[in-house]
Amino acid sequence: MLRSTDRILTTHVGSLARPRSQLELLFAKERGEPYDAEQFAASTRQAVDDIVAGQVKAGIDIVCDGEQGKSSFLTYITERLTGFSPCESRSEDLWVDSRETIAFPEFYEAHRKAREGLVAKAVKLSCTGPVEYVGHAILQREIANVKAAADKHGVAETFMTAVSPSDVEGQQANEFYESDEAYLYAIADAMHHEYQAIVDAGLILQIDDPRLLTYYISQPTLSVAECRDWARLRVAALNHALKGLPIDRVRFHTCYGINIGPRVHEMNLADIVDIMLEVDAGAYLFEAGNPRHEHEWKVWEDVIVPEGKLIVPGVISHSTPLVEHPELVAQRLLRFAKLVGRENVIGGSDCGFASFAAIEQEIHPSIVWAKFANLAEGARIASKQLW
Repeated sequence: MLRSTDRILTTHVGSLARPRSQLELLFAKERGEPYDAEQFAASTRQAVDDIVAGQVKAGIDIVCDGEQGKSSFLTYITERLTGFSPCESRSEDLWVDSRETIAFPEFYEAHRKAREGLVAKAVKLSCTGPVEYVGHAILQREIANVKAAADKHGVAETFMTAVSPSDVEGQQANEFYESDEAYLYAIADAMHHEYQAIVDAGLILQIDDPRLLTYYISQPTLSVAECRDWARLRVAALNHALKGLPIDRVRFHTCYGINIGPRVHEMNLADIVDIMLEVDAGAYLFEAGNPRHEHEWKVWEDVIVPEGKLIVPGVISHSTPLVEHPELVAQRLLRFAKLVGRENVIGGSDCGFASFAAIEQEIHPSIVWAKFANLAEGARIASKQLW
């Protein structure tokens, strides 16, 4: 994994807007409607090439495929795992009866109505049989697409995202395994195949695990202590899935979800950072660029980053259309560099900018590219002061 040896490097979390033509194919595919598989494959290749080129042009050092072949960072996995069947029971929904919706019901009802029809509705699934990984061919196509684009555009390092076992568990209810723990570890065993293949291909594996933090929001009756106990088991299961993989080829991302809203009741970083650092990863990506969590840079005054590991704080945010000034980006990076060491910091984003491939994004793609350009410029400003 690259380090900031002579300047602050830049990256982001993963998801970026898909072209309209790609969205139409993705939605048809997810809904089980007829679509042209060859057209989808060609469209995905081109979308990946374009999105990698865009990242390079904006000045992003460590890039990915923008999840152009996935309708979301979360639901993509259902076509790669067996054991799931359509059901009527709803999956865990962060914004139903959460701490935030209870506190601000009018806001979230208006937000729900405004978004109706803009996101493809995936078929609801539950686990009704043994969970096994069958997505090898799909994964290899995605790997080939991003490696070809990275080679073409002279990328120094490429990462690929994969969902955590916990987020699979949260999206598909268990109706087969004798316990939640057994179900979780079955998912972990299956996901190991995807994780291993990404690393074997020479890519950096990024684990996406927003549920580590959002579980607290979605469970208003539970205390911080109870959510920490819940999180420990999920981290243990993730480490089981990562067993045997080199730590310096894995990075871990957690966040509070796509919420351009009040964000009053989210778990504090200080309440979970020690458990996050137990994940067997070489880098940790977390929110630090929005007004709700920017102050938490001070948490790192009391937290020791394990030897050889990196932090990738979000210094641009997915939760506002305001484009962060390069000087502000530089200030944020300098704070972290002075606390944990310049070589241990990479500039990142709070979350993805199209985690669910809605036709209308929360943040318009043109704004995202402006944010990326200012992230790169801010890193250059900080680097001049640090080297």
